Amino acid sequence: MASLESIYNKDEIWIRKFDPRKRLLTGQAYLRVKRATDLILVILTMPFWMLALAVIALIIRVTSLGGPVMFKQARTGRGGRRFGMYKFRTMVPNAEELKAKYAHLNELQWPDFKITNDPRVTRVGGFLRKTSLDELPQLINVLLGQMTLVGPRPTSFGAETYKLWHTERLDVIPGMTGLWQIMGRARLEFDDRLRLDIAYIERAGWWFDMSILFRTFIAVLQRRGAH
Repeated sequence: MASLESIYNKDEIWIRKFDPRKRLLTGQAYLRVKRATDLILVILTMPFWMLALAVIALIIRVTSLGGPVMFKQARTGRGGRRFGMYKFRTMVPNAEELKAKYAHLNELQWPDFKITNDPRVTRVGGFLRKTSLDELPQLINVLLGQMTLVGPRPTSFGAETYKLWHTERLDVIPGMTGLWQIMGRARLEFDDRLRLDIAYIERAGWWFDMSILFRTFIAVLQRRGAH
């Protein structure tokens, strides 16, 4: 197994500053504060993101006929349980049917699936992905307690696909953003993303979460989408 050093960029060694032995909150105390922070941030910003949801939904409806504006995608959460994660539709209505047609263009190891300039993505969908606005509906999942703002991203494939050492990421609630979104983004294979997820879990703390949220905001402004 490759070490974490092999996937850290030298400008991102800041992660080592978050010594797990120096965390102010751990265990249930940290989890309660984390949940309270999620709810406070999501509820306080609700007027803004609800308006954004309405505007984006209208644009998708007008520019891409024949499919839903939003959909629930089955994802794997804490304990390997499956749940419906909300997303804006960014592809043509028959995207799943076309997946087999373009399987030979897949750039990542299966079961991951990624194609640069995916021909199934609509023009509006491409913008939403670049800005990560297609992920905005997941704030609903955060309110429901199915997700948190910061944590390992839930996979579309089930826990039965995981290797034994992968399952450590299932010990925590999945998040909207995490370490690999701000460090490797979509360039990393699943195993390398898992190493970052585990590094996060081992260091998880309130200040670490806030630092990841801030860096995510910067990444979104720079349009470094996670797809």
